Amino acid sequence: MSITPVLLCGGSGTRLWPLSRKSYPKQFVKLVGEETLFAASARRLSGPGFAAPVVVTGSDFRFIVTEQLAAAGIEPGAILIEPEARNTAPAVLAAALYLAAADPDAVMLVAPSDHVIPDAALFRTAVTAGLAAVAQGMMVTFGITPDRAETGYGYLELAGTPDGAAMPLARFVEKPDVARAAEMVAAGNYLWNAGIFLFAAKDMIAAFRAHAPALLAPVEAAVVAARPDLGFLRLDPAAWAGAEDISLDYAVMEKAENLAVVPFTGAWSDLGGWDAVWREGAQAAGGVGSSGPVTAIDCEDSLLRSESEGLEVVGIGLKNIFAIATPDAVLVADMSRAQDVKAAVTALKKKGAKQAESFLREHRPWGWYETLSLGNRFQVKRIVVHPVAALSLQSHFHRSEHWIVVEGTAKVTIDDTVTLVTENQSVYIPLGAVHRLENPGKVPMVLIEVQTGTYLGEDDIVRYDDVYARGQGARG
Repeated sequence: MSITPVLLCGGSGTRLWPLSRKSYPKQFVKLVGEETLFAASARRLSGPGFAAPVVVTGSDFRFIVTEQLAAAGIEPGAILIEPEARNTAPAVLAAALYLAAADPDAVMLVAPSDHVIPDAALFRTAVTAGLAAVAQGMMVTFGITPDRAETGYGYLELAGTPDGAAMPLARFVEKPDVARAAEMVAAGNYLWNAGIFLFAAKDMIAAFRAHAPALLAPVEAAVVAARPDLGFLRLDPAAWAGAEDISLDYAVMEKAENLAVVPFTGAWSDLGGWDAVWREGAQAAGGVGSSGPVTAIDCEDSLLRSESEGLEVVGIGLKNIFAIATPDAVLVADMSRAQDVKAAVTALKKKGAKQAESFLREHRPWGWYETLSLGNRFQVKRIVVHPVAALSLQSHFHRSEHWIVVEGTAKVTIDDTVTLVTENQSVYIPLGAVHRLENPGKVPMVLIEVQTGTYLGEDDIVRYDDVYARGQGARG
């Protein structure tokens, strides 16, 4: 029975700020190990028994998704673009309707793309254990064997003692307080709710028809009216706007009766805070986790992390502290306050700090850029263009640009002239000139851009041609 993974790839990951932000959330970041959470999730759900994955994501992340899948050597079956975030219920229903159009019996494994499951083989064994229940019309959820009285997760109460096979679910339990969590762990028939589900597309659609019928019409209309856009499928915005913002648990799973649970005994984390990153990562003597250029002196049970080679983080006598430094923001807090990081992001947004949601480094379909210096009438950027990638053919109303190539070769179009600019060469783009930057080579091309003018915003773009089909005013 072939299984189609459905990777949910939205969210903002604010509890892992400043490394996870709205413009580039945690699933795309290398938080634990040498692979991003999204790439690791896609690889874990690939190979024998798995069909090509379906990814549900937002428009801002579509090219990041394709880039990271390509780096992992995985070809997607489809990438569905949500016009706006509507929580997990509409996303899962859209995927089910999309797959059911070709095969109502299609078996779907819905999983968030930002979880850590180190033992992929053991997880696949658990998935296989759920297939028999799916064949009988059951919808399967996966419960994690708890190793502590965790208050940050919801729980699943089982009808009996878990034995590794699929078994009936008694009920969902909301996030408990410490005392209640300890009681449930001691009882032995409670598991953490991982938010991972296995079911046939037709059974999930039937569940929505029975328990959340108001969602069915707008989501179905959004899928029927979806339009192809390059390699993506954009769900219809007008229809999608009518879908309620609600989780799959609340909309369907807590009401359905044909539910079974497969216990998973391996390690698992949703990386819901910096304390979780510390637990999942490697630790030196004294329980000190570190990443990047850091120095820890007489520290214990702490996490020190620097995301810039030129920024040294030094901790002295720290205990139960996490200190996370990026080029434009530093977070220092007690481990017990990990869940309060989300509140810090809210406070930054209220004061208008751009660090709340955006990085200095901005990712684009063609590569990325970062601002090195910004003044009243000038801006200096480092721009990296992927091999054989190209920016749009464009012009600016308010600024001129100087480009200095420092690595690779640039193909530069200025009005009717096309030239190759190599390392240590430069070119000037006059105000109003129609121009394009391309990388014709096989290695990344790096240049320094100096902008001068009265307005330097990213929306000062008139776009004439764009291989990525972005509209006027789109950035980069």
